[in-house]
Amino acid sequence: MTTTIAIVGTGRMGTAFAKRLIEQGQSVVVWNRTPARADAAVAAGARRAADLTDLVSADIILISLTNAEAVQAVVSGLSKAGITGKLVIDLSTLLPDESREVGARVADAGAEFVDCPVGGTVGPALKGMLLGMAGGTDAAVARARPVLEQLCKRVEHMGLVGTGASMKLAVNLPLALYWKTLAEALAVLKGSGIDAETAISVISDSSAGPAVLKNRAQVVIDTLNGTDQPGTFDIAGLAKDLDLALRQAALVGADLPLSQAARKSYAEALDRDLGGFDGATLTRLLSAD
Repeated sequence: MTTTIAIVGTGRMGTAFAKRLIEQGQSVVVWNRTPARADAAVAAGARRAADLTDLVSADIILISLTNAEAVQAVVSGLSKAGITGKLVIDLSTLLPDESREVGARVADAGAEFVDCPVGGTVGPALKGMLLGMAGGTDAAVARARPVLEQLCKRVEHMGLVGTGASMKLAVNLPLALYWKTLAEALAVLKGSGIDAETAISVISDSSAGPAVLKNRAQVVIDTLNGTDQPGTFDIAGLAKDLDLALRQAALVGADLPLSQAARKSYAEALDRDLGGFDGATLTRLLSAD
């Protein structure tokens, strides 16, 4: 059955969601605060909404935005437009308390809410191969699952609203740390005569090679050889999620010394205007020191 799905936020991931759902036969309407950023989704077959009010005729509303302030502003606008009986799924990466606050606002407006941040970038999104970490009631997640399963290879119901956000922070934290630890691994090879291509090839084939390295080995090699690559999950995004994880850790009284050290490295990369590049650029930066 064709479902009308609204997507709020057509950055890299929001556009990928739109393209994937259109490919799956869904009717998609999109809105972005900067209209031009919705052009790619519209070119793929989505209808452009004039404003947030134009979205509430959709059956399901997906939100994919940068931070809690943006999500809260959109939810406020949607609530005023009337979303009684609708399902709102937030795919953004927020703090658990922020997701719970958004969920409460949606419930007050008479709609159901699921927080379901996803693991993966544009490539997996276009193939329906993301990892969905859903928080919400059994009924809300069951209602969301048919759409989420068109985007994700696995949708795991983590618990109530906010648990999806918690799991996403835990998933992204090792990735943020990896680029720093990879730099230290390469530091051990200084003076060995082993080139970047060989080193990355061997590491990616070993138990020290996570999926991000196995899937993007050439990007890492090119970066280490001096050509920084645009990131699908870039340094700015990694730094944002690292900061969220540290903020959440402080709230629950957890000590994250490795993450604190990594934060300083990310701050240095951002100070050098490297935020738009792949995480491997952080490795190159640290390896050069």
